[in-house]
Amino acid sequence: MVTTIQLQPETRARLDAVKVHPRETYDEALNRLLDMAYDPEPLSEETLQKIEEGIADIRAGRCRPFDEVVREQGLE
Repeated sequence: MVTTIQLQPETRARLDAVKVHPRETYDEALNRLLDMAYDPEPLSEETLQKIEEGIADIRAGRCRPFDEVVREQGLE
C-alpha cells in the first residue's frame, strides 16, 4: 500500500539533507530516522532507579558544572 503525505518544502529539504545516498527513498530515510529515534527495548528497573538517583543528586546540588570538569581535565 502506498500513501501520499503532504510536506512543507522546508521539511522535504531537511529529508533530502539526511539521505545517505541520493537514490535513498523518503520511506527508507524516514524509517532509518525512526529506528534511530525509537528504542523498543524498555529501560530496566535498575537503569530507571539510577536515573532517579541522578535527578535527585542534581536537585540537591550534588553535581559540578560541565565547564568545570572540562577545565579540570585540561580538555579546553
